[in-house]
Amino acid sequence: MGKIGLTASPTYKLLIACIYITFIVKNLRFNFITNNMVKDITSRDSKQFHINLLGCGNLTFYNVAISAPKDSLNTDGIHIGRSSGIDITDSAIETGDDCVSIEWRQSEDMVCFSHQDTTSEMHLEDIVMNNVGNPIIIDQKYCPHNQCNLKRLSRIKLSNVSFRNIQGTTSTQVPVKLVCSQGVPCQDFELGDNNGNEGLAMSQCKNIKPNLLDKQLPRTCA
Repeated sequence: MGKIGLTASPTYKLLIACIYITFIVKNLRFNFITNNMVKDITSRDSKQFHINLLGCGNLTFYNVAISAPKDSLNTDGIHIGRSSGIDITDSAIETGDDCVSIEWRQSEDMVCFSHQDTTSEMHLEDIVMNNVGNPIIIDQKYCPHNQCNLKRLSRIKLSNVSFRNIQGTTSTQVPVKLVCSQGVPCQDFELGDNNGNEGLAMSQCKNIKPNLLDKQLPRTCA
């Protein structure tokens, strides 16, 4: 490829930098994809999220391999935003941040505080964790970079969620963290046959009364 000589102004250089960052931060982006399947792909050493979803529906990921160094920040494996019917099966995710993250943004400028969004039908089962930090976590008080108004309670209601047969080991002292909104507590949560490190008997639960089935190690919300 030939070289093109350009004398760029500071503004032009900033524009090129922004375009470059926009394209490199995520390995794969799926926007508004429905009724489809992604299979047999590998993502390595992403600069930020490996796979980012926005507005997708009935999308299946099968036999997906994701890897990044354990000290790489913001390298979420699969980040799900404003999507439904996402199925992740027979896949291996080893990264420096969340393996799978789910986000439904709520505007800080919302005037009508009676408005309420609902996120439901999330089921995680038959998963093996190897030295994972925060294997089971829901945190509706999460505030990255301290840029939140903590006086405003989340109005997103979580319901019909299950964690079944989660096995393996954790690198943190609180392997189970379920912190729900005080404004709209979590409903219809089910945890069954989840086993982690022996001796780590800590769990953190707020505004939730889950239905506990079978064996729990550590004891959850006890």
